[in-house]
Amino acid sequence: MKIVGLTGGIGSGKSTVAKMFAELGVSVYIADDEAKKLMNEDSVVKNHIVKLLGEKSYINGKLNRPFIADKVFNDKELLKQLNSIVHPAVADHFMKWKNEQNSKYVIKEAAILFENGGYKQCDYTILITAPEETRIQRVLKRDNTTKSQVIARLKNQWEDSKKIPLADFVIINTKLEETWLQVKKIHNKVIL
Repeated sequence: MKIVGLTGGIGSGKSTVAKMFAELGVSVYIADDEAKKLMNEDSVVKNHIVKLLGEKSYINGKLNRPFIADKVFNDKELLKQLNSIVHPAVADHFMKWKNEQNSKYVIKEAAILFENGGYKQCDYTILITAPEETRIQRVLKRDNTTKSQVIARLKNQWEDSKKIPLADFVIINTKLEETWLQVKKIHNKVIL
């Protein structure tokens, strides 16, 4: 079964595009959602996070996201250490999930597919792009955050110009109708 990696910077529209593939009958794995579940439910992952970031990482057994975001998004080394805990757990979980699917291919949606080398396990990769200001506005609408926090998160991700040469397909996600056409075109190529 083919693995198609789907990625893009914060606010690019990865979730929107992933839903489009799901509507075409493709099984979709949202790595960030699964990472959050593992960070909340997997005792080994939780213990490693507490060891790295301290007891305040969890409140009443649930991940303290604002605390963790404050600690890691301005400390690249700490973010790297957190990722070294979470990413291997997600990779293992993904492979188990993939083996249970029946579609011709699966989509693995991951925010930092290129940055962490995850693209190397994919048969194809799709990069979702959009103008930076559009992305910032989308995130401000979606999340309870500030523009400076969004910009800080953008700075922790690679620029699109660095990702484009690694991608098999690039979707410019500004108009939904055009995005749908691009998704269908990619789908038809991948199922061959």
